[in-house]
Amino acid sequence: MARRPRVSGRQAARDAKAQEASTIKAARTADSFQNFMFNLGVGTDNPTSSATYGFNPITRTHTLLEWIHRGSWIGGVAVDLVGDDMTRAGVDFVSTMQPDDAEQLQSAIMRLGIWEATNDTVKWSRLYGGCIAVALIDGQNTETPLRIDTVGKNQFKGLMVLDRWMVDPTLEDLISDFGPQLGQPKYYRVNTGAPALRGSKVHYSRCIRLEGIRLPYWQRMAENLWGLSVLERLYDRLIAFDSATQGASQLVYRSYLRTIKVKDLREGIAAGTEAQGGISRYFDMMRRFQGIEGVTLIDAEDDFQAQSHTAFGGLSDALVQFGQQLSGALQIPLVRLFGQSPAGLNSSGDSDLRTYYDGIKQQQERTLRVPYDWLFRVIARSESIKLPENFNFEFKSLYQLTPDQKATVAQTRGGIILQAAVDAIIPRSTALKELRQVGHETGTFTNITDEDIKAAEDEPLPGSIEAMQQQQEMFGQPGAAPENSQPQEGMGGDLPGEQEQRSAQPSLRRVV
Repeated sequence: MARRPRVSGRQAARDAKAQEASTIKAARTADSFQNFMFNLGVGTDNPTSSATYGFNPITRTHTLLEWIHRGSWIGGVAVDLVGDDMTRAGVDFVSTMQPDDAEQLQSAIMRLGIWEATNDTVKWSRLYGGCIAVALIDGQNTETPLRIDTVGKNQFKGLMVLDRWMVDPTLEDLISDFGPQLGQPKYYRVNTGAPALRGSKVHYSRCIRLEGIRLPYWQRMAENLWGLSVLERLYDRLIAFDSATQGASQLVYRSYLRTIKVKDLREGIAAGTEAQGGISRYFDMMRRFQGIEGVTLIDAEDDFQAQSHTAFGGLSDALVQFGQQLSGALQIPLVRLFGQSPAGLNSSGDSDLRTYYDGIKQQQERTLRVPYDWLFRVIARSESIKLPENFNFEFKSLYQLTPDQKATVAQTRGGIILQAAVDAIIPRSTALKELRQVGHETGTFTNITDEDIKAAEDEPLPGSIEAMQQQQEMFGQPGAAPENSQPQEGMGGDLPGEQEQRSAQPSLRRVV
């Protein structure tokens, strides 16, 4: 018997460590879990390894997109809902504009159909993957860059909406000036199939350009520098949802089946019209006399069977799951997409709506902030409205306050404004302006007129020397109050007119 070679303890430890490292190395995989013995993991011989993603560019098939928009209610909502919400509330001008100028600008925006045109621009950009709205300025060449200071009175006529299939971007002539629009088309040629501006060449500075879903560079080049339709990503989920709905409705029709075995039925049908007509009359009579109190007449050799299917369990869960996938793909909550409240006693949908409205606000700021800034300035020039240097606007919140919430806001903000006026921090005219601004949100203080504000501008601040003089004159003590009206140390009593000023203070608070 051969003797085993003697191995030292140190050598045995090294061999064990090397074997462990070899085992760990064999268990490692390149990028994912794999078990070749049981065919588990991507890359092994299983159905998952054969799965991949195909190329289904339905964005380029605008007819199919239009059929989805027209024929599928969920497809129409997916396209239209975001555009409706982005233009539903409008904007507020937060700069130091005169109230009359702000109201005139708001009226011009409504009269010129800016919200309707923007709504269409958002919708068709989501449907087709791209859309532009051209500013219509009478007397100016659309091929020249837009200069706001050249817009004259009543020259702006509105916006013309042209989707991506009505215009051809100049891919050979791109914007080369450094800025956020670098690399985009410099001009858009209007096709002959467009409703207006046919054959015109429009400079990019006169356009509001929106894309559906923004693509990476090479994919944008494949789409002529446009984006992706929102329907392309959810096309398979949309088909699954409509198929499940149609399948459920067909199942209802087949929930009650009746079968009759008739002897020599095949020979009777093959015999010709007379025999076949007799069989048809027989079953028609049976159908008419069947009911709760009716009698079913069959031949003694016939066999009648009725099959009723009432097990529809799981259908509602499947439809809900398909709907949730559509909701996630569109980033629109179920309460807004389907118009139904979520299930559960503690679920009201308010948190989902707030999240959705925050997303709408983000899209407004990202896509409409810059074009609206120059568009409002063009409208103001056309309406002869002088805008302040700090002209700015904010998109109104889509989350509407309840009457109780409006009352709370009016009481809180109104109280702060009134207290500031009483403490002589702001003049009374400023307080009236602030109260009227609160009224636009809460529906209160709406009867404050420009005349009231103008009259309050001539009033002095409460507690000022001018106010004290007016009080003295009001109470029969004409003359200015001394600069140092505080009693000196060691002197008692009130200064002349001080008692009357203290008695008049409550009436000042009521006035403010």
